[in-house]
Amino acid sequence: MLNKFLKLSAVFLCVIITQSSYTQSVKKEIQYLSGKDNENTVEWDFWVTGGRKAGKWFKIPVPSHWEQHGFGTYNYGRDYVTYGKNFRFADEKGLYKHRFTVPGEWKNKKVNLVFEGSMTDTEVKINRQLVGPIHQGSFYRFKYDISDKLKFGQENKIEITVSKMSADNSVNNAERLADYWIFGGIFRPVYLEAVPKENISWTAIDAKADGTFKMNVYMEGIHDITDAVAEIVNDKGQVIQSIKGKVKAQDTLIQLQGNVKSPKLWSAEYPNLYTVRTSLKKNQEVIYQTQEKFGFRTVEVRQGDGIYVNGAKIKFKGVNRHVWWPKTGRAVNARIDLEDVKLIKGMNMNAVRCSHYPPDKTFLQYCDSLGLYVLDELAGWQKAYNTKVGKILVREMVQRDANHPSIILWSNGNEGGHNFDLLPEYPKYDLSNRTVIHAHHRPGNAINGIDCNHYEDYYSTQNILKGPNIYLTTEFLHAQDDGGAAAGLEDIWELHWNAKLGAGGFIWALVDEGIERTDFNNRLDVNGVNAPDGIVGPYREKEGSYFAIKEIFSPVKMLTKTIDASFKGELQIENRYHFTNLKDCRFTWQLINFNKPNANESGYTISEQGNMSSPDIKPLAKGSLKLNLPVNWKNNDALAVIAVGPSGVGIYRWTFRVKSHQEIVNEILPIKTKTKVTATETDSLVTLKGNGISVTFNKKTGMLADLANDYSAKLSFRDGPVLVRGKANFTGLKVYEQGDNYVVESSYSGNMSSVKWTMTPEGWLKMDYAYNLNGDYPFTGISFNYPENYVLGAKWLGNGPYRVWKNRPQGVTLNTWENMYNNTQTGSFPWIYPEFKGYFSDISWIEFNTVQGKFLVATPEKGMYLRLFDFYGISGPKFYPELPTGNLSFLDNIPPIGTKLAMGINNRAQVNGPMGEPNPINGEVKRTLYFYFGIPKSEKENTQFMMPKENILTD
Repeated sequence: MLNKFLKLSAVFLCVIITQSSYTQSVKKEIQYLSGKDNENTVEWDFWVTGGRKAGKWFKIPVPSHWEQHGFGTYNYGRDYVTYGKNFRFADEKGLYKHRFTVPGEWKNKKVNLVFEGSMTDTEVKINRQLVGPIHQGSFYRFKYDISDKLKFGQENKIEITVSKMSADNSVNNAERLADYWIFGGIFRPVYLEAVPKENISWTAIDAKADGTFKMNVYMEGIHDITDAVAEIVNDKGQVIQSIKGKVKAQDTLIQLQGNVKSPKLWSAEYPNLYTVRTSLKKNQEVIYQTQEKFGFRTVEVRQGDGIYVNGAKIKFKGVNRHVWWPKTGRAVNARIDLEDVKLIKGMNMNAVRCSHYPPDKTFLQYCDSLGLYVLDELAGWQKAYNTKVGKILVREMVQRDANHPSIILWSNGNEGGHNFDLLPEYPKYDLSNRTVIHAHHRPGNAINGIDCNHYEDYYSTQNILKGPNIYLTTEFLHAQDDGGAAAGLEDIWELHWNAKLGAGGFIWALVDEGIERTDFNNRLDVNGVNAPDGIVGPYREKEGSYFAIKEIFSPVKMLTKTIDASFKGELQIENRYHFTNLKDCRFTWQLINFNKPNANESGYTISEQGNMSSPDIKPLAKGSLKLNLPVNWKNNDALAVIAVGPSGVGIYRWTFRVKSHQEIVNEILPIKTKTKVTATETDSLVTLKGNGISVTFNKKTGMLADLANDYSAKLSFRDGPVLVRGKANFTGLKVYEQGDNYVVESSYSGNMSSVKWTMTPEGWLKMDYAYNLNGDYPFTGISFNYPENYVLGAKWLGNGPYRVWKNRPQGVTLNTWENMYNNTQTGSFPWIYPEFKGYFSDISWIEFNTVQGKFLVATPEKGMYLRLFDFYGISGPKFYPELPTGNLSFLDNIPPIGTKLAMGINNRAQVNGPMGEPNPINGEVKRTLYFYFGIPKSEKENTQFMMPKENILTD
């Protein structure tokens, strides 16, 4: 019985092995020589000819850049400006050696050696034999047939020489003398692929929205009559159509055609994918099989109109992306690619430009599966590849990428890096014949009915949108430091959204390209002002622009901005999806109450919440969102509304004030105490004291001169109020008693109308002030001083947690926020966000935490901005934009910010739209501030440190 069982087991095992080897024999087999990505590497022998550690053999992980492992020299592409047309030490070469064994059963197969990317000229030898011509070009998959050079079942040796700079000047001009970091090395995987002699080398698919399916199947080694079969498989694994064609001996191409009835269409909103399984068969036996994913969708460029996907005109909400990771440069992994796609979609974007070269293949796979429209680009940074090299690289790019449904257009180089002789090359390999564009920065360079001109301002954009071409700007609103990106975006985006020829565009750029310098103790380096151009930091730290873009690009556009006592529960909204009805989204509401000063936590509590019916609003239409709120909704501080998309990912969260600033402030003012306010004077000073708090004013300037508190340390808040715009000539002050209070009232000539200080018995200091201005101003309001190095943090009720500009008010929400002090300047080390310093909007109160204690400032009026200390928006020879005097400002208006590319120091923001204009002021502005210097006494007296009745530590 046991023998019978063993015999049956042996037969069964034999069947498994046979089936396994059969399956392997008809599909491509992969053997990695390197690791698969930047986190999973294989060590090879390495020698660098120049720079650090030159002239000796070491080990290096592959894939990687050699600079990141202590070899060679760092180069930025614009170094030629400083060092001349040849980089300093950029003639470095890397020599690689590695030994590997090939399976003996591969002997009768075709074996290719494949490089996914190598920088740049790459010469390869197998067992001391040159495998083919030197490959030139860094970002492209290339391969060599090495079947006749291998020792099967034995050890083999690979030797590779990689030149950091190319021997072809056009390659250097196109991709090395560029505005980005230049590295050396084999930075993408290297592997062997083994296929039968008769095989499918590649396919080109064209699948239209009407279900029409065409596929070119390119074959090798066919020596007998063969069947080519394409099976279209849906997302449930079901074969929904099988297409068959006959192949004769020596054939290298067959086109298979079919039609799928009512396919699920691919778009960025609904990224439906199918799989095509393609087989070569002889006598019904599969001799080779491959498969890949694709999507049914139709892309049309209707000249003089727009770019259409599946019959809908698309407005592209996009960003430029370089392949980047701070530790490993352009050597990345699938996880980084996935996170970047999620990051882009998280801003409610629908598109990405792969600037200035093709990305890793996994990035495109995630764009397919999660839904992003892609511009795939041939390298050409302001100068183009020559035709000989360019033809090879177009073929390599398009053959690899053509079947990705996410790719909507090909970009034939950047900003003058366009070789027109390459235009006929794209349709040779792209069966769907996508339109080719030129991402350019010179007017008059439209091609195929599409103008992509870079960095046009608001007013020149208006002119371009008059026609005759579609305007798809492939770079705009340059995001160096804190400028550009979302600053000015709403104005320019609305132009594109409402114009017939507006197709949208791509913000420059996604990431601050900071590299961890191995020659400077891994310090992040963005090469001065050259590379901090990102909406997010090097490790994807989210700046304020990220959330502002998320709001501006929200496909649910909130038209209602504020609510009041007359609110009837309806919010006006607009559907800015292209394919999605808002009834397929989900909406919820929350009634919330904010935590108050001196509370242990920031944030809010939810008193009530509920769902609402999703409105039936078709794409591009407007309608209302109806909330079924309880009758007591007005008793809460605020109303929050949350929108969630069909995929379950949040779209945006809006918060509306219910209680006014006056009501909020009334709740934090303490009850009256029985202490008496006193006033004392000397020749130069007057001091008011209430509830243990003393406030001293300079009688010669009218300014706050000194503060003291009987219950805490002295505070150094002083030197104000200073009018930040206009003249305030102090003319005198008077002191008088007013009920239980004492008042110091200052008079002025010029633009300051009056300042009235009132000390109350509770120790609150009330400041009423007014000023008159007529004209346009970058900012208005008053300032004080406080030592920045004394500040520990701040808590405030207002918009946050990110700072704002006049032309970037979006992306912040109302809450009680708290932030520890940090000195981050946007785009600079240490990349801590949100920044502590900057302009903050719609403040009700702010509580400063300092080494001298706490102090609180509140206002009962709406619309106050807070300025915290000195910071810059765009780095340069001086602060830009200009900052108000002082370092703590309470403002009624703040400035906009431009970009580094907007023309002229005095109009950097104005050129990007009406929101970038200065603030027009005509007449008197009044405001009240309340100050409390310390923690209110009544609150301290009611706070007790509670000990347990029994000391548990002694138990």
